[in-house]
Amino acid sequence: MINAVRRTLFDRGSWAEAGRIADILRKETLGGALLLAGAAAALIWANSPWSAGYEALRRVTVGPAALHLDLDLATWAADGLLAIFFFVAGLELKREFVAGDLRHARRAAVPVAAAVGGVLVPAALYLLLTRGTAGAAAGWAIPTATDIAFALAVLAVAGRFLPAALRTFLLTLAVVDDLIAIVIIAVFYTADLAPVPLLAALAPLAVFTALVQRRVRSWWLLLPLAFAVWALVHASGVHATVAGVLLGFAVPVVRSRRAGGLEAGPGLAEHFEHRFRPLSAGVAVPAFAFLSAGVTVGGLSGLATALTDPVALGVVAGLVLGKPIGVMAATWLVSRFTRARLDDGLAWVDVLGLALLSGIGFTVSLLVGELAFGAGTERDAHVKLAVLAGSLAAAMIAAFVLRLRGRAYRRIHEIETADLDHDSVPDVYQDPSPADRA
Repeated sequence: MINAVRRTLFDRGSWAEAGRIADILRKETLGGALLLAGAAAALIWANSPWSAGYEALRRVTVGPAALHLDLDLATWAADGLLAIFFFVAGLELKREFVAGDLRHARRAAVPVAAAVGGVLVPAALYLLLTRGTAGAAAGWAIPTATDIAFALAVLAVAGRFLPAALRTFLLTLAVVDDLIAIVIIAVFYTADLAPVPLLAALAPLAVFTALVQRRVRSWWLLLPLAFAVWALVHASGVHATVAGVLLGFAVPVVRSRRAGGLEAGPGLAEHFEHRFRPLSAGVAVPAFAFLSAGVTVGGLSGLATALTDPVALGVVAGLVLGKPIGVMAATWLVSRFTRARLDDGLAWVDVLGLALLSGIGFTVSLLVGELAFGAGTERDAHVKLAVLAGSLAAAMIAAFVLRLRGRAYRRIHEIETADLDHDSVPDVYQDPSPADRA
């Protein structure tokens, strides 16, 4: 009698895919360090005797008034720079599901389910804790997003030997999180929709799509079209970051048949990702953090007042409790219904560590807070402090849990490193052979 092959959670993917993920994580880890530096600088400045200068900087207006783009720097950071962040997220998500390891439903099921669970549970917990508080329901989506750069900065310190499959899981979960977040922003945080500019945005988007499908890379053609799409989406009332995702989805992942197709190596999406990820991680996200995280605390009494606001409590609980519960529950359910087991050497405490890391919600959480309650309002200030407090708490707890398994991660890392010492490396778009997986 032949035993059925049992499904495995968090098994290793192809070698080239692991190398590509490692390269992404290195860039995002540096971006996380810059993000933390930007947020710290903003907090220090906003609580110094020169805090008026920080607010004056955020309110500096630049841009052409004729196009209704005379926006202050804080708005440019939230609407403009984060469009680059979501463009890269769109590229990454499409690449993963078209040509990456996650094109296989078996591999995609776990991070996608975990991302969905990590959105539903914190949102429900937030609404439960803020029920009866006037206007609080608008912020239900604040604790639902994971900040991959911040999370990877923590991972670089506390889990540097974390197995490649778990790193890939965290990255994919965060990317799917971002996609869900942008859908939430487009659907639930669009107050006044102007259909004419939104329909007009389809024209430059169609031209951009046609050019990239023909593998055109000329920046002097593509950037003006991308800017036109962004400006028209911004004018429509839909948050302008949606334009970034649409543009990312338009870029082809694989080479044309004439150029060799799937087996010929990286396509235009990966080319753009290499170009724009450093700009996103190194400039766009840290600049947004610097221009958004600065909030006057008002000493211990001010901090206590802010964090006892039901909205703030809901945000902290959603990040520290809701995210890990949602991620863990969804992952366990996938394991239960597919009868899958964890890969050799892994334990559920490892999944718990990653689930706790997913509670680090910074960039998108701050953005949703501004959209929900209005930038600069008292409640927005409470949200910012709650996001900072919740993210730091999640980071510290996750670091503690991951440290407990440090020796096990080192053993797995040694095995994976030894396995990489072979003569033949599969193509970046090919599945690993049985010999590679042995």
